[in-house]
Amino acid sequence: MHLEIITPEKKVFEGEVHIATFPGTDGSFQILNNHAPLVSLLKEGEVVYKSKETTQQIRITGGVVEVMNNKIILLADGLAE
Repeated sequence: MHLEIITPEKKVFEGEVHIATFPGTDGSFQILNNHAPLVSLLKEGEVVYKSKETTQQIRITGGVVEVMNNKIILLADGLAE
């Protein structure tokens, strides 16, 4: 799957991942390959994404995620410290 993480200031990440976990407003959820189309609001929390080589995580202050055709776009309000 292709993941893009974007804040108002910059593009934080763009690349291929196998799994991504997001802090949904009703609890965290994971996206795997061939997931059904989805748009969801996100609350402050950890976004974790895994590629073949590594597992990375960032903390966001909230945002929106869209999933369609194995492409994930995360529009984050900002990065939490």
